[in-house]
Amino acid sequence: MPRGRAGSWTRLVDSPLTTYYGLLGIVGILVTVGLVMVLSASMIVSLKQNDSSLTIFLKQLVFAVLGLAAMWFAATRSIAFWRRSAMLLLAGGVGLLALVPLVGYGFQGNKNWIGVGPVSIQPSEIAKIGLVLGGALVLERKRAALGDIRQAIVPFVAPIGLGVLTLVMIGHDLGTAMVIAAIVVGMLFAAGVRMRWFGLALGVLGVLVAIMASVSSNRMERIAIWLDPTRCAPGTDLYYAICRQPMHGRYALADGGWWGVGLGGSREKWGWLSEPYNDFIFAIIGEELGLFGSLGVIALFAGLAVVGMRLVSSTEDFFVRVATAGICTWVLVQAMINIGSVIGMLPVIGVPLPFVSSGGSSLVTTMLAVGILLSFARAEPTCAAALASRPSRLHTLIPARLTRRSSSAS
Repeated sequence: MPRGRAGSWTRLVDSPLTTYYGLLGIVGILVTVGLVMVLSASMIVSLKQNDSSLTIFLKQLVFAVLGLAAMWFAATRSIAFWRRSAMLLLAGGVGLLALVPLVGYGFQGNKNWIGVGPVSIQPSEIAKIGLVLGGALVLERKRAALGDIRQAIVPFVAPIGLGVLTLVMIGHDLGTAMVIAAIVVGMLFAAGVRMRWFGLALGVLGVLVAIMASVSSNRMERIAIWLDPTRCAPGTDLYYAICRQPMHGRYALADGGWWGVGLGGSREKWGWLSEPYNDFIFAIIGEELGLFGSLGVIALFAGLAVVGMRLVSSTEDFFVRVATAGICTWVLVQAMINIGSVIGMLPVIGVPLPFVSSGGSSLVTTMLAVGILLSFARAEPTCAAALASRPSRLHTLIPARLTRRSSSAS
């Protein structure tokens, strides 16, 4: 490679703006891919249910615009603002979760939704934001005592982590419970908790997951067919029942081959595959865009992981480091669970693919979380100075005075 080109790549990697623009670019591409694939995957269902092929897509587009507004709002706040708001967001998320058993309603065996007029919200998504920020604030205050499990870890894990996890488990939402447990573990790891405590924590979490799985015959059946796929052989009773979704998800991936059948050309979305625009949208991506399209989506999440690690390693602010680890763990673990369920590496658990799957609560809250990461990245002194000195670039969406205020407040 020519020295000039190598130098350009080196300058790009070392640039203080790489984290900021990396987050914007990756999330922007994922949301765009999501909108395109929701349009393709939902056209048949929309046409059947609403006499219009655009109904589900237009609803998702509205949520994407709301998510963009939430991301912009979050990105223009200072770190001090998020510290002040952390416990309020945590209390609000927990309060909404506590309302679910009383006024919430269920869907496919999970009671995790609240209806607000014509809009439905998923409180567990809001609680993730509160868990990340509130947990980071508690761990920061207990930073000097992190070696003592009673003084530092228990005040975070017991009332906050287990509290949120318990409320989610009451609604029988195993997928979200697994994501929340992963968030807690990721934040403790980033905080520097001693490794020996993780073995105990993973053991406890394993027991909780086993209990949740065992109390649901549907989940046990899903695990059984995952462990023994021969039970889903064509002609069996299960083939047209609980096996339908995972089997047709794999059929979609197989049909896609290397290059896919073409955008909009999916056959599985014609009533064969359940949830083609939601939990199993990755199967439609594999069918229409092929292996390389699927790998492209995975590469985007890998890029998000790299950018998140860059932010964690570059900041000297303990609160920022732990909160960033929590948000990145949330998005990446949820993506791994979703993709793993579609390709057969995990039993079907039922969580959306972040930024891509249809669903308003998930899209808006994950974009809000990315906005928080953008505010963290923008508050780095070198990034703030670089943004303020380049007013003609994309960052003009964020006024320079807010950039300077964020830098001074942090």
